[in-house]
Amino acid sequence: MLLKDLLEKYPKKEDQLIEVLLAYQNEKNDHYISKEEITEIATYLGVPESKVCSVLSFYTFFSDKPRGKHIIQVCKDVPCYVASDFDVVKTLEKELGIRVNETTKNGQFTLELTSCLGCCESAPVMRIDDKIYTHLSADKIKAILSEYKVTM
Repeated sequence: MLLKDLLEKYPKKEDQLIEVLLAYQNEKNDHYISKEEITEIATYLGVPESKVCSVLSFYTFFSDKPRGKHIIQVCKDVPCYVASDFDVVKTLEKELGIRVNETTKNGQFTLELTSCLGCCESAPVMRIDDKIYTHLSADKIKAILSEYKVTM
């Protein structure tokens, strides 16, 4: 969907900013908002570009850099860290062949850290796109990644 078409679905009000950014970023295969798109969104909503940029940089689910088809976010908060007898991030880095804030060569996955995912009682947890995975173990992570049938 073109940005112009998406924008026409929303009122020209500042309080629509997060909704517009979410809807458009989720429509794109590379899951990010470019500089040109920031300008277009700001102009449409009548807000300064700095406001759009501050929202993009504040929330971990937004990006101003291209990302993979699937976004893996690992909770970095204390309950997930304490509840694990293994390192979730290191396991994912090994399995994917990338580090945090990188994308696999085939463009399938981007690995990121995030704040609490709201599942502290089920720690450690991660989110892939909009799906939460709980009670992680190294074997469970390998099985989850295999569900995505990715050729690395």
